[in-house]
Amino acid sequence: MIYRFLADVTVFIHFAYVAFVILGLIVTLLGWGLKWGWIRNRWFRGIHLAMILVVVLESWAGIICPLTTWEHQLRSAAGQEQYQGDFIANWVHELLFFQAQPWVFTVCYSLFGGLVLMTLYFVPPRWRKVTVSPDDSA
Repeated sequence: MIYRFLADVTVFIHFAYVAFVILGLIVTLLGWGLKWGWIRNRWFRGIHLAMILVVVLESWAGIICPLTTWEHQLRSAAGQEQYQGDFIANWVHELLFFQAQPWVFTVCYSLFGGLVLMTLYFVPPRWRKVTVSPDDSA
C-alpha cells in the first residue's frame, strides 16, 4: 500500500515539474505581452531555465528521468503494472495517442529549451539594482 502511495506521489511531482516547465514559458510570454513585472523575477526565470535544461541534458545523454525510474520501481514493489518508456512520452501517448521514436522527444525538448533560452534575451530577468553610496561617488 505504501509503495503505491509513493508511486502516486512521484507521478504527482513529475506532473507538477512538467506543468511548471510548460506553463512557465507560456506565462513568461503572456506576461511579456501584458507587461507583468513579476515574470522578470530572476529566481522564477533561473529555476525555470534549470528545470528545462535538466530535461534536455537527460534527453541528450539518453538518461531516463529518475522520477520515471523511481515510479517504475515503486509500482513494481506494489505489484502494479508499469507503463513503457519515458514519463513524457507516456503522458503524451495517453493524452494524444501519439507515438514517436525517442529522438523525436529529444528534438522537442531541445526546441522547447531553446525557446526558454530565447526568452532570456527578449524578456530578460531583473537583476539587483546597483546602488551607489554617497561615499562611493567621490
